[in-house]
Amino acid sequence: MTSAPLAARLNVSSGPLFFPVTAYGPDGSVDLDAYRTHVRHGVEAGAAAVFACCGTGEFHALTPEEFEACVRVAVEAAEGRVPVVAGAGYGTALAVRYARIAEAAGADGLLAMPPYLVVAGQEGLLRHYREVAAATALPVIVYQRDNAVFTPETVVALARTDGVIGLKDGLGDLDLMQRIVSAVRTEVPGDFLYFNGLPTAEQTQLAYRALGVTLYSSAVFCFAPELALAFHQALRSGDDATVDRLLDGFFRPFVELRAQGRGYAVALVKAGVRLRGLDVGEVRPPLHEPTEDHVKQLAELIERGYALLEEAK
Repeated sequence: MTSAPLAARLNVSSGPLFFPVTAYGPDGSVDLDAYRTHVRHGVEAGAAAVFACCGTGEFHALTPEEFEACVRVAVEAAEGRVPVVAGAGYGTALAVRYARIAEAAGADGLLAMPPYLVVAGQEGLLRHYREVAAATALPVIVYQRDNAVFTPETVVALARTDGVIGLKDGLGDLDLMQRIVSAVRTEVPGDFLYFNGLPTAEQTQLAYRALGVTLYSSAVFCFAPELALAFHQALRSGDDATVDRLLDGFFRPFVELRAQGRGYAVALVKAGVRLRGLDVGEVRPPLHEPTEDHVKQLAELIERGYALLEEAK
């Protein structure tokens, strides 16, 4: 059942959904001051929501204590201007624990990520997410990807579950997504939310928009908010020329650079944040840093992206 406050705020998204990186200091510990600055800058730049400690935020690398501190700081930095959604994952018991930590830290909602490692059947997946949803009063967005892939029937059951307000898709199977959207629309009238959660979602958002999926995560917003915002506004206004120019000149080359290394969906983004002047540290193992040449290419690409914005003025 839809939780009106968060669902309504997300459904009228006026900007990209911001998935901040988690900042670490020279000794590898969480740098809450840098993280606060990063989140605050994103909100001030026009983010519609903050998704704290999710995939780009290295949820997998954080202890429960670090997770709690980061979510609390994100809530403080947002100052109620936009909602803060926190990640929750691993097995059911730990996912419930992280959900309750996020609720206590002031989060407005949860992004429930796939259970750790196991490949479960639909019945087990449904039970897992229902237990997470029942653990707190927070609205839950379920993340489909990797080992958590749902049939349309399971998503219908999720949409009927108290507290579950949406599905974020990181799989990229458009045929499956069309069948899911159609089944939920037929069986569960109401405003169930859908999100494009593929890495560098701008690259695929034209296709998702054709399915009626207008919400998407933007990792690029972390280091080039003006580019991400310009793309988002062009999509909303039907400015196809700007969409194509940014796709051809920035987003497609960025996706191709991201494909040069495993884990670059996070590591390259974090390098981009550092290139723009905020030291958020390196990624934690098992992720690794981009090569020097790849960082140089990223710097050139960012410069090219901002030049495209100047040309459009």
